[in-house]
Amino acid sequence: MKEKSEAIFIYIAIISFLLHLLLIVLVNLNIITLNDHTKLLSNPISAIYTPFSFILIYEVYLLLYYLPKSTSIYIGKQYEIISLIVIRRIFKDLSKLEFSSNWFSIKNDILFTGDLLAIIILFFLIFVFYKLANKGSNIKGEAVKIEVLKFITLKKIIATCLVPVFLILSIYSLGHWFYESYFSVSKIVTEMKDINKVFFDDFFTILILVDVLLLLFSLQHSDKFSGVIRNSGFIISTILIKLSFGTEGILNIILIVTAVLFGVLILKTHNLYERIEK
Repeated sequence: MKEKSEAIFIYIAIISFLLHLLLIVLVNLNIITLNDHTKLLSNPISAIYTPFSFILIYEVYLLLYYLPKSTSIYIGKQYEIISLIVIRRIFKDLSKLEFSSNWFSIKNDILFTGDLLAIIILFFLIFVFYKLANKGSNIKGEAVKIEVLKFITLKKIIATCLVPVFLILSIYSLGHWFYESYFSVSKIVTEMKDINKVFFDDFFTILILVDVLLLLFSLQHSDKFSGVIRNSGFIISTILIKLSFGTEGILNIILIVTAVLFGVLILKTHNLYERIEK
């Protein structure tokens, strides 16, 4: 199912990219007219934004796929999602760049530079996170207890229940944004909610609730201090990502990078505790 889903999303991404390009051409040639079309239909480069949106949806599927398998990979997928959101924002903001000798005096250019630096830092931090996650899995060489198996079963149930929830949420968010962007006469595009916040603001809110629930259930089979702090730290990291959707500019970049850095440091410290307890 995972391989089939991957193939489907790849085809959808390619088709959506070509359709977006075609729509941009038709708008620029005045063959079709839209009431106040956005920057997404004025520059061919912005068409890259659309396939990245479907790649993000597939990342959400992978996050649910790995939820029952590994907490560390599950958190890592959250970091991948927020990184892809930043990359998608970069493609969208390319059309807003103003080339000038006073590059750092233009707000959009400064934010674009910040996003470029942020994605390099995030890419490196995610690499470190997965490397620490692999070391942590090697440390734990003990037999799986019955309580742990029950906890894994619980995570499978939660992941299964989340699939229709996120599917409905994604369809509603996409439909609502599309209507407000191209058909609503009561809203102005420039005053609309940032497209990067569509779906993912509510998505990370649900993830926080799920993470807290999993933390409480995990205490049934383990009350180790290092484990409790690690899982609590992951929740804080997710909350920071969630808070970033309510901010803009440099503060948004700082919150995202801080969230991932916090998760990396928490996992590193947890692994050190595991070595001591061994």
